[in-house]
Amino acid sequence: MATREISIQRFSLTSSKPFREIVAAIDAQIGHPDMKAFQQAINAAKNTEDLEKVVQGAIGPAGFMEFARFDQGEILRKEQGTRARPVLRMVIGNPLIMKEMVKLTPDAGSYAPVTILIDEREDGIHLSYDRMGSFLAPYGSQESLNVAQDLDAKVEALLKTAAS
Repeated sequence: MATREISIQRFSLTSSKPFREIVAAIDAQIGHPDMKAFQQAINAAKNTEDLEKVVQGAIGPAGFMEFARFDQGEILRKEQGTRARPVLRMVIGNPLIMKEMVKLTPDAGSYAPVTILIDEREDGIHLSYDRMGSFLAPYGSQESLNVAQDLDAKVEALLKTAAS
């Protein structure tokens, strides 16, 4: 048995834009494939070229697709009613980027796709992301860390654009 301690870096920014506008801005930049059809197409891919075509058809302009969405604010509204602030967790990523990280550092599969959190607080809308580079740094693969840091830059650019 082994236990590894990992220190996480959280990127976070605050926006004065309305929650719905921020979510709409992110939605406009990421793909929203039918996940069942996407998985069938991945399974049918015969080689890397086929795989790349499937992924390229599923991602949006920012280079990501949505894997899942959890409206945690809806859960809060069951208890708090209209006082509940919106909280949305989006799981996004790009299978081709994930593939490169997992090839180099198998444990990267525990962290990808990534989560972005959008939540309303008294001082504005917070957009948060736990940097993949911080997850992978302890594993010692510079190649994997380079891929992760490139991913971090892309996610952070997406969040900055949505917030501004």
